[in-house]
Amino acid sequence: MKKTVKGVICAVMLLITVILSACSGMKPETASFEAMDTLMSLTVYGGEVSSQLKSEINKLDSLLDATDEDSEIYRINRDKSAEISSDTDRLIGKALALCGRLDGYFDITVYPAVLEWGFTTGKYDIPDKAALKKLAEKIDYSRVEHSEGHVTVPDGTMIDLGAVAKGYAAERCLEILRDSKATAAVLNLGGTIALYGEKPDKTPFKVGIADPENPAGYFGYLSCGEGIISTSGGYERYFERDGKRYIHILDPKTAEPADNGILSVTVISDDGTAADALSTALFVMGLDKALDHYKNGFKSDGRDFIILTDSGELYVTEGIYDDFTLAEGYDYKVIKV
Repeated sequence: MKKTVKGVICAVMLLITVILSACSGMKPETASFEAMDTLMSLTVYGGEVSSQLKSEINKLDSLLDATDEDSEIYRINRDKSAEISSDTDRLIGKALALCGRLDGYFDITVYPAVLEWGFTTGKYDIPDKAALKKLAEKIDYSRVEHSEGHVTVPDGTMIDLGAVAKGYAAERCLEILRDSKATAAVLNLGGTIALYGEKPDKTPFKVGIADPENPAGYFGYLSCGEGIISTSGGYERYFERDGKRYIHILDPKTAEPADNGILSVTVISDDGTAADALSTALFVMGLDKALDHYKNGFKSDGRDFIILTDSGELYVTEGIYDDFTLAEGYDYKVIKV
């Protein structure tokens, strides 16, 4: 068995890296810290706001961490009914709407299955078929009762917002930046990147997309402006047993790890919560359903994606196709969607 989660936080391989070249004489404000089970780094130009951004992220972490006994999510799962703060209320509302729009391929009630597989503790186990069937029957976001400032879940149901917490934090940070004197910023929240403003040298941001087989390298680069970029990949957290890899991204319909030939999904959007949820859902859907969903759904929302398959094919949506560059040394077949 191979364990890739090194404690609650450790030297996490960031899914995406951003290259930001500064103009001569313009020094950025930087900060690095641990939050939301990953290493985060902030680079801000033109304004002293990194401490405020860090405080906002830590506040959200304290509210949304399902494993923290003092968090609001833990209290919901324990008491089955709870009053919640405005941030938790807003995120649950957005997440439930996305569960519906994504046909249950993203579901915030998958948490009991995550616990059963051991992905929160590192004490991995493979549930038998009978246990998986029972777990899958309890995964149903429609059972969550949500009204303004209050949430109720039935016995056997637990929620987890970990899949969208970083995206929502990115949204809140962009709101703070827009109210500050900052002129540009790159916020690396560990799998979710927030880009703000305009680089000091006026060129586009350059985002490197990690190679799942070697997360320290990048199979391609995306030139882009302000927005939020989220990547989901099975290489983030997994274990191996008897030669088979089990990843932490579970299919809500089966309560089992997704296993459909997709290696990573990157979504680009102006909505961080949607980017996070979409990258997870498209990964779970598999290629054919993901392409159908794009053509019949979120293409009209102005959202784009990059999907890498285990057959070496890269599917890049037309909105960013001309902005994507395959890295030297890679021979993936790049297909415009």
